[in-house]
Amino acid sequence: MNTADIESLVAPVVAAHSLEVDRIEVLAAGKRSVVRIFLDGDGPVGRGPSLDDIASATRAISAAFDDADPTRGRPYTLEVSSRGVTRPLTEARHFRRNTGRLVAIDTAAEQLTGRVLGVDDTAVEVDVDGQPRRVLLEDIRRAVVQIELNRPLEPEEEDEAAVEDEEEEEEG
Repeated sequence: MNTADIESLVAPVVAAHSLEVDRIEVLAAGKRSVVRIFLDGDGPVGRGPSLDDIASATRAISAAFDDADPTRGRPYTLEVSSRGVTRPLTEARHFRRNTGRLVAIDTAAEQLTGRVLGVDDTAVEVDVDGQPRRVLLEDIRRAVVQIELNRPLEPEEEDEAAVEDEEEEEEG
């Protein structure tokens, strides 16, 4: 069972769910194999797939595995997940999906931490200490999202939080 065969099987399935395959891992686990498929996509608001998106794609991937039998009858465990917030940002689409988030960026010349303001095909713009900075994607050696427990909310998230607060007050 190789990852290229699995990707050719699942790529059209996840594309039908407006998602894309980020990576595939196949690991030996005794007599079984563990097949891990990591998905990404824009999701409902352009910030990555929702849990419902992943769940729906998982059911379709499982059905495709049942129909095609890529393991040739050998036992396996299928795990499907999102790309994960700790994965390095390597492409413009990764930065776009993380607009508004705090990222640490390492280039050959410097290390900086800033909030993603926007991105185009060649560069990402980040707010570093109140100053916008343009960093060429080709200059980035490594970039990762910084986990914030008290991250400032985006305007649409503030609206959702306000609605949830009102609903809780009405219930209580």
